[in-house]
Amino acid sequence: MPKLIRLYITQVLAGFGLSAIFVGLLLYFNVGNLWHLVSGTSGGLVAVVMLFMFNGIVFAGVQFAISIMRMAQDDTPGGGKRDDLPVMPARLVPVPVEASSKRK
Repeated sequence: MPKLIRLYITQVLAGFGLSAIFVGLLLYFNVGNLWHLVSGTSGGLVAVVMLFMFNGIVFAGVQFAISIMRMAQDDTPGGGKRDDLPVMPARLVPVPVEASSKRK
């Protein structure tokens, strides 16, 4: 299995694990009276599954994006004033403009 595919699968599993923890905490702490709403309606289980799946997709995407961005190697020097680069002084160049004397 290619390394990128293995990385993607592990990050998706981590994202859905985080989603399970997040949804569990939402229900446990009864945020916005969510537990009462889910347990008191007939479609509550569907709502929990949808909440888990949609948060899982978002968290998996974020996990994968962070892991890909951390792989980048930047060879440019760090921040600072860039004293080592030559600075060309600005030279003002006059630009001729024709003036018209049309006044009303």
